[in-house]
Amino acid sequence: MTSKAVKSSLRTIALVSVASFVATFALVPLYYIACEKVFGIKLESGPTGEAQVAGMVVDQSRTILVEFDGTVNSKLPWSFKPQQLTMQVHPGRQYEANYIARNTSDHPIVGNAAPSVAPSTASTFFSKTECFCFTEQLLNAGEERLMPVRFIVDPDLPAHISTITLSYTFFSNDAATARIVAAPAPPAVARTAP
Repeated sequence: MTSKAVKSSLRTIALVSVASFVATFALVPLYYIACEKVFGIKLESGPTGEAQVAGMVVDQSRTILVEFDGTVNSKLPWSFKPQQLTMQVHPGRQYEANYIARNTSDHPIVGNAAPSVAPSTASTFFSKTECFCFTEQLLNAGEERLMPVRFIVDPDLPAHISTITLSYTFFSNDAATARIVAAPAPPAVARTAP
């Protein structure tokens, strides 16, 4: 290969590398735009504030069936399921549902729950005011915990939607688990004899 061909190949490789790097960072905002603007899927931004739900009026004439589902990624040795599979709700009223998570391993593990709402058009009308999915969840070896979610279905939910499915998938948060395992244990308190 000539020197000219080598320089051309290196230049092409460098350009492709830079373009790949830029494209990777551009995907995140494009993903948010596509989800929220094109597909109408509300992405998690934390709990819905009191001001957002304060003006909602309960629609006693309408009942929505909310189905609950829970799964665990295969890399996380937990069991996770809803305490009840369905609930009848009136739009505009706050409800609470519980999930049960259990660490079946012999060591502490941090997990994060990724929620989804189906149909996707209902996601903008389903608001969580409190949820275990907003924070990392640490379960010690063998620990079982009740995990509540408080939610409100907006009365403006389109009339053709009569069933909403709230689903969570728990994933292992290896970085947070490593951070907790690596943290030094709190110092023992010295006791003095009376």
